[in-house]
Amino acid sequence: MITLKPDKETLEKWKALWEKQKDVLKPNRKSGKEILSYLESNYPLTEIFDKDALDVVSENVLENEHYAEKLHGKHPVPKAFYLENSGKGKKFYLAENKDDFSVWGEEITRIFVGIDITSGFFTVEGSTLLWDELCAFRGVDEADLQNYVATIMYLQAKERMEANGYY
Repeated sequence: MITLKPDKETLEKWKALWEKQKDVLKPNRKSGKEILSYLESNYPLTEIFDKDALDVVSENVLENEHYAEKLHGKHPVPKAFYLENSGKGKKFYLAENKDDFSVWGEEITRIFVGIDITSGFFTVEGSTLLWDELCAFRGVDEADLQNYVATIMYLQAKERMEANGYY
Protein backbone atom coordinates (compact mmCIF):
# COMPACT_ATOMS: atom_id res chain seq x y z
CA MET A 1 0.00 0.00 0.00
CA ILE A 2 1.41 3.37 -0.92
CA THR A 3 1.26 5.69 2.08
CA LEU A 4 3.87 8.22 0.97
CA LYS A 5 4.69 9.69 -2.42
CA PRO A 6 7.52 7.57 -3.85
CA ASP A 7 10.71 9.35 -4.84
CA LYS A 8 12.39 9.01 -8.24
CA GLU A 9 14.78 6.31 -7.02
CA THR A 10 11.92 4.21 -5.65
CA LEU A 11 9.99 4.53 -8.89
CA GLU A 12 13.05 3.41 -10.86
CA LYS A 13 13.42 0.35 -8.59
CA TRP A 14 9.74 -0.46 -9.05
CA LYS A 15 10.02 -0.21 -12.82
CA ALA A 16 13.10 -2.45 -12.87
CA LEU A 17 11.37 -5.09 -10.72
CA TRP A 18 8.23 -4.83 -12.84
CA GLU A 19 10.28 -5.43 -16.00
CA LYS A 20 11.61 -8.66 -14.43
CA GLN A 21 8.24 -9.88 -13.15
CA LYS A 22 5.52 -8.72 -15.57
CA ASP A 23 6.01 -11.59 -18.01
CA VAL A 24 6.53 -14.19 -15.27
CA LEU A 25 3.33 -13.46 -13.34
CA LYS A 26 0.06 -14.92 -14.54
CA PRO A 27 -3.34 -13.26 -14.19
CA ASN A 28 -5.08 -14.55 -11.07
CA ARG A 29 -7.38 -11.69 -10.15
CA LYS A 30 -10.45 -12.43 -8.08
CA SER A 31 -13.75 -10.64 -8.53
CA GLY A 32 -15.32 -8.08 -6.21
CA LYS A 33 -17.77 -10.76 -5.07
CA GLU A 34 -14.91 -13.11 -4.20
CA ILE A 35 -13.14 -10.37 -2.22
CA LEU A 36 -16.36 -9.60 -0.33
CA SER A 37 -16.97 -13.29 0.38
CA TYR A 38 -13.38 -13.68 1.65
CA LEU A 39 -13.73 -10.67 3.93
CA GLU A 40 -17.13 -11.73 5.28
CA SER A 41 -16.02 -15.32 5.91
CA ASN A 42 -12.85 -14.31 7.75
CA TYR A 43 -13.64 -11.20 9.77
CA PRO A 44 -16.41 -9.65 11.86
CA LEU A 45 -17.87 -6.73 9.93
CA THR A 46 -20.54 -4.12 10.47
CA GLU A 47 -22.01 -2.96 7.19
CA ILE A 48 -22.30 0.80 6.67
CA PHE A 49 -25.19 2.10 4.61
CA ASP A 50 -24.21 5.76 4.86
CA LYS A 51 -24.37 7.44 1.43
CA ASP A 52 -21.12 9.36 2.00
CA ALA A 53 -19.23 6.15 2.83
CA LEU A 54 -20.61 4.39 -0.24
CA ASP A 55 -19.83 7.42 -2.41
CA VAL A 56 -16.19 7.27 -1.29
CA VAL A 57 -15.95 3.78 -2.79
CA SER A 58 -17.78 4.65 -6.02
CA GLU A 59 -15.90 7.89 -6.59
CA ASN A 60 -12.54 6.21 -6.08
CA VAL A 61 -13.40 3.80 -8.88
CA LEU A 62 -14.87 6.40 -11.22
CA GLU A 63 -12.03 8.89 -10.74
CA ASN A 64 -9.23 6.35 -11.24
CA GLU A 65 -8.81 5.43 -14.90
CA HIS A 66 -7.27 2.03 -14.08
CA TYR A 67 -10.30 0.99 -11.99
CA ALA A 68 -12.91 2.73 -14.14
CA GLU A 69 -11.80 0.54 -17.07
CA LYS A 70 -12.62 -2.53 -14.98
CA LEU A 71 -16.28 -1.48 -14.88
CA HIS A 72 -16.65 -2.49 -18.56
CA GLY A 73 -19.50 -0.01 -19.02
CA LYS A 74 -21.29 -1.00 -15.80
CA HIS A 75 -21.85 1.05 -12.67
CA PRO A 76 -20.02 0.63 -9.36
CA VAL A 77 -21.80 -1.44 -6.71
CA PRO A 78 -20.20 -0.18 -3.49
CA LYS A 79 -20.21 -1.89 -0.11
CA ALA A 80 -18.77 -0.35 3.05
CA PHE A 81 -17.94 -1.86 6.43
CA TYR A 82 -16.21 -1.38 9.72
CA LEU A 83 -13.94 -4.28 10.59
CA GLU A 84 -14.66 -4.99 14.24
CA ASN A 85 -12.09 -5.34 17.00
CA SER A 86 -13.27 -8.86 17.87
CA GLY A 87 -12.64 -12.43 16.78
CA LYS A 88 -10.13 -12.64 13.93
CA GLY A 89 -10.42 -8.87 13.45
CA LYS A 90 -8.57 -8.23 16.73
CA LYS A 91 -5.19 -8.86 15.11
CA PHE A 92 -5.54 -5.66 13.06
CA TYR A 93 -6.03 -3.61 16.23
CA LEU A 94 -2.94 -4.99 18.02
CA ALA A 95 -0.24 -2.37 18.49
CA GLU A 96 2.22 -4.14 16.17
CA ASN A 97 -0.34 -4.34 13.34
CA LYS A 98 -2.38 -1.19 13.81
CA ASP A 99 -1.83 1.97 11.88
CA ASP A 100 -1.70 4.72 14.50
CA PHE A 101 -2.89 7.47 12.21
CA SER A 102 -4.78 7.68 8.96
CA VAL A 103 -3.24 9.15 5.84
CA TRP A 104 -4.99 12.39 6.90
CA GLY A 105 -3.29 12.38 10.31
CA GLU A 106 -6.35 11.33 12.31
CA GLU A 107 -6.09 8.70 15.05
CA ILE A 108 -7.42 5.30 13.98
CA THR A 109 -10.24 4.04 16.20
CA ARG A 110 -12.06 1.85 13.65
CA ILE A 111 -10.94 0.21 10.45
CA PHE A 112 -12.99 1.11 7.37
CA VAL A 113 -13.23 -1.22 4.37
CA GLY A 114 -14.90 -0.34 1.09
CA ILE A 115 -15.35 -2.71 -1.84
CA ASP A 116 -16.77 -2.18 -5.30
CA ILE A 117 -18.36 -5.44 -6.39
CA THR A 118 -18.24 -4.53 -10.10
CA SER A 119 -14.58 -3.59 -10.50
CA GLY A 120 -12.95 -5.43 -7.60
CA PHE A 121 -11.59 -2.14 -6.23
CA PHE A 122 -11.17 -1.99 -2.47
CA THR A 123 -9.97 0.57 0.01
CA VAL A 124 -8.93 0.18 3.62
CA GLU A 125 -8.49 3.03 6.06
CA GLY A 126 -6.73 2.16 9.28
CA SER A 127 -4.81 -1.02 8.45
CA THR A 128 -2.11 -1.37 5.85
CA LEU A 129 -1.87 -5.02 6.95
CA LEU A 130 -5.49 -5.68 5.95
CA TRP A 131 -4.99 -3.74 2.70
CA ASP A 132 -1.99 -5.92 1.89
CA GLU A 133 -3.92 -9.08 2.75
CA LEU A 134 -6.77 -8.12 0.43
CA CYS A 135 -4.36 -7.05 -2.32
CA ALA A 136 -2.46 -10.35 -2.15
CA PHE A 137 -5.74 -12.30 -2.10
CA ARG A 138 -7.24 -10.34 -5.03
CA GLY A 139 -4.28 -10.88 -7.33
CA VAL A 140 -3.74 -9.20 -10.69
CA ASP A 141 -5.29 -9.29 -14.15
CA GLU A 142 -3.76 -8.55 -17.57
CA ALA A 143 -4.34 -4.80 -17.22
CA ASP A 144 -2.73 -4.80 -13.76
CA LEU A 145 0.31 -6.57 -15.18
CA GLN A 146 0.74 -3.74 -17.69
CA ASN A 147 0.70 -1.20 -14.84
CA TYR A 148 3.96 -1.24 -12.90
CA VAL A 149 2.48 0.34 -9.78
CA ALA A 150 -0.39 -2.18 -9.60
CA THR A 151 2.04 -5.05 -10.14
CA ILE A 152 4.49 -3.81 -7.50
CA MET A 153 1.71 -3.23 -4.94
CA TYR A 154 0.60 -6.85 -5.48
CA LEU A 155 4.17 -8.21 -5.19
CA GLN A 156 4.88 -6.20 -2.03
CA ALA A 157 1.56 -7.24 -0.47
CA LYS A 158 2.19 -10.89 -1.29
CA GLU A 159 5.71 -10.66 0.15
CA ARG A 160 4.40 -9.10 3.38
CA MET A 161 1.77 -11.81 3.75
CA GLU A 162 4.30 -14.59 3.14
CA ALA A 163 6.72 -13.01 5.65
CA ASN A 164 3.93 -12.93 8.26
CA GLY A 165 2.94 -16.56 7.64
CA TYR A 166 -0.33 -15.84 5.86
CA TYR A 167 0.52 -17.82 2.74
